[in-house]
Parts: sequence; C-alpha cells; structure tokens
Amino acid sequence: MLVKVYGAAVQGIDAILVTIEVSVDNGITYCIVGLPDAAVKESYQRVLSAMKHSGQEFPRRHVVVNMSPADVKKEGAAYDLPIAVGILAADEKIDSKAIGDYMIMGELSLDGSVLPIRGVLPMAIKAREAGFKGMIVPKANVSEAAVVNNLDVYGVDNLAQVLAFFNGSCRLEPTVINTREEFSKASDLFDYDFSEVKGQENVKRAFEVACAGGHNIILVGPPGSGKSMMAKRLPSILPPLSLQEALETTKIHSVAGKLSRGSMLMTARPFRSPHHTISPVALVGGGANPMPGEISLAHNGILFLDEFPEFSRAVLEVMRQPLEDRHISISRAKYSIDYPAGFMLVASMNPCPCGYYNHPTKACICAPGQVQKYLNRISGPLLDRIDIQVEIMPVPFDEISSSSPGESSAAIRQRVIRARAIQSERFREEKDVYCNAQMNPRLINTYARPDDKGLEILRDAMTRLDMSARAYDRILKVARTIADLDGAVSVGAGHIREAVSYRNLDRASWGASSGKLPF
Repeated sequence: MLVKVYGAAVQGIDAILVTIEVSVDNGITYCIVGLPDAAVKESYQRVLSAMKHSGQEFPRRHVVVNMSPADVKKEGAAYDLPIAVGILAADEKIDSKAIGDYMIMGELSLDGSVLPIRGVLPMAIKAREAGFKGMIVPKANVSEAAVVNNLDVYGVDNLAQVLAFFNGSCRLEPTVINTREEFSKASDLFDYDFSEVKGQENVKRAFEVACAGGHNIILVGPPGSGKSMMAKRLPSILPPLSLQEALETTKIHSVAGKLSRGSMLMTARPFRSPHHTISPVALVGGGANPMPGEISLAHNGILFLDEFPEFSRAVLEVMRQPLEDRHISISRAKYSIDYPAGFMLVASMNPCPCGYYNHPTKACICAPGQVQKYLNRISGPLLDRIDIQVEIMPVPFDEISSSSPGESSAAIRQRVIRARAIQSERFREEKDVYCNAQMNPRLINTYARPDDKGLEILRDAMTRLDMSARAYDRILKVARTIADLDGAVSVGAGHIREAVSYRNLDRASWGASSGKLPF
C-alpha cells in the first residue's frame, strides 16, 4: 500500500513542502531515498524502537520511503514522526484517510516520546499557505506554531497519541492563542531602565537620537565609564515590535533553535552580544548545515560588539555589505541563501591600548602613534558606516552618589516612538525604507537638505575634519532625526551642529590634545 504524509524543510527562514511517500510491499528490505542526510537515514533505528514501545511492530516487509522534492536536501531528525506514521499507515495499522489533511513533524525518542524540533514557526506558516486543516507537532513546540491563525495545531507527547488520534480512539484539542493579546501584554517588559543610569546625559541623548532614526552608534571611553551598562538598556527605548516584525524575528530564532520551550512570539527586540573571538561564518551565517548568523539573529534589534577593535579584521569587514543592504546573501557550492540582517549596530571600545587617552584624571601611557594604530584596527569604510560616534567620560562622584533617579526609559521611548511615527508617515510610499538611517541619496536631498546657515556649518565641518562623502550623508541623516525629535519640518543649523558633534572619531580630528571638535 502507498501512503503520502506531509512535512516541511526549512530553507533560509522559510519552509517548503515535503511529501513523504511510503510504500509497503512484499520483501524484507528498508530503503529511504530523496536526498536524506545521515540523521534522516538513522531514523530507521529510532522509528523501530519507538514503534515497539508504542505497542506496534515494524513491518517485516519491503519498505520504501521517498522524500519529495528529491533535489532538496532533507536534514535532521524532525522527519522521524511523519516517517513512522507513514509506515504504519501503509502497513494498514492505522487509518490513512485523514493523514493528508495534516502536516506532521517531530523527532522520536527510543521510547516513543516526541521531542522538540527547530523551525516550527515557518513550517506552520507554510502549512497554512498550503491549505492544510491542521498541524501535528511536539508538545514543546505547540505554542510557537499556534501563533499562526486559521490553522489547527495539535501538540503531542508520544507516537501512541498520534496513532490513537488517526484511529479515532483519542481526541486532541487544538491549541488556541490570542496572538495580539499575548503580544501586547508582554511587549513593555524590560530588565534594565535608563533611570538607573547616573549622569551621562550627552550619551543618553546620543542613544535617543540613534534609536529614533535607527542609526548605528559607537561609544569610545575608558574602562568603567558605563559603555556596556548603557548599551544593555537600549532595547528599553527602542519602539516596540510590530506584529509583522515579531513574526519575522521569531522565524529567524525558530530556524536557529534559539527559542525557549513553550515560547510564542518574541515580544522584545533582540539584543545580541557575541564575544570578540567569533568567526566570520558565525557572524554572518552559513556553514555545512546553513544557519542564521548573529547579524540575522539581531534582525529588528541590536547587535552589540563590545571591545570593537579586538574583533578580527575579517569579522568586521564582512559586516560592511549587510550594514548597507540590510540582508546577507550566502553563496556556497551546494546552496545559496538570503537571510535578513536589518540590525542596529552598537559598538564600544577603549580610546587606546591602555584605555586612558583623553581621561580627565589618569594619564595615558601609550607610546606615540599607538592611539592612531589602535583606531586603525577599524577600517575607514566601516567607521564611515557608523552614523554616531560618541566619546564617553567617567561619571563624577557627586553624580554617582546622587539619590535622584535619571529620566526613565519610558519617557525617552515615547519621544522615540513619536519620531518614528513621523518617519513612517514620511516614507509610507517608499519600499523597504522605514526610518531615517535607511534613506538613499534621493531621499536625503528631498527630506534632509539643511537651510543656508546649516549648509555653511556643514561645509566648514567637512573641510576641517576632512570627512568623506559617506560621512556627509550620515550627518544629514542624523540631523533629520534630530529635527524629527524636535518636531521640526526642516533641518536647521542647530540640528546640523549636533549631528556633526556625533562624528568624534573622524580621523582628522581624533588624537587632538583637547579631544574636542575644532569649531
């Protein structure tokens, strides 16, 4: 008898339909075809033992399993459950009439338990698109799949439960989740708040501007000045995820296996902070079995690179293209995959090897030229792609010991949300442009052109600091964001002046004895 069971394979962050055809006929052999990897081929032993512990017997006949389309590589143990169901249905041990109405995925333990798998959310989205009545998944993944509406999702604990469901001896209740209600309930919960930060008002302002316009930012300051501490609080002032952004972000983390058990939609923007020993492949994604890298896991959120110059040059340079294009294309001999990479880069570094260049009370002991050599670990083109460059100094004792709390993240976030709303309205007709940081030269000329006084200030700054053409665009983007925070229609001189002050690391100015901008 021939039976068809349906599953899915993940490619990139999307899923494709996989048809598992099982034929049981006269003979005594077992064969699985359709470009399976080693883990799929090993399913025979898991299925054999799971059937035994579920009160069933593996058919002592000729069993052929074909996984279609045959030109797509099938990876992982997630096909154990559909293969087992297909074999028993083809051997007429269970009723096969309703099997075609469901997508079935799950890994089997030797005792018949159904174990959690990766990529359930894109699979559930594909099941709905393909018109399936429902989906059967491991109990640990049921909340993740149930966020997809118009699809009955059943969570199962073991193989016997699935067999009883198709034979009609067991009734399973679909899991129902009010996605919008759960999403809105948890979207404002944060572990850190800017009210806990004493002083550093200029840095808080720079963070507010960065979040309002989606700008990349780098902090330069001595050890203990609060760079990492403040960076961890950035998600609390970013605008909340939209439902569409939450779905897209959750899909990426689902494919990478980063969702915790029982989790549904991600309600907070991701904050990824890889160690500086990370490899280029781990950062951008790929590998023998392609997986999203850190820049994709940070999609719609923040990628925080602490000790920026300590990252290898190769790792830093691979970010240049994703920073501009907001996606990463990975091409290898056996596959070509696109991953989204629309992240906000936040970096921090010491100003020199000893850490005390420009420190107000401690002397720098670095040899002449070491400060510039240390900065040269970051290439000019990469530094140009960072819109906001801010120096941070230690907080004086009087401010540290103050008992009065600083401005809360909620208050800052409201201003950021208002600025983002202005930008959403401004770019509503533009494709893939949602904030000022994504403006192209045409949009910059249309919306960020300064007045005559602002243009004069910008010309003087460009000449004195020897800035590149890319830095010119970055300044205008940041100035547009500052104007949006002020509710101004046009970009004025004050907005340009503040935007230029956020270019502290431009090479012609960095290393001056005062550490101040020369105008």
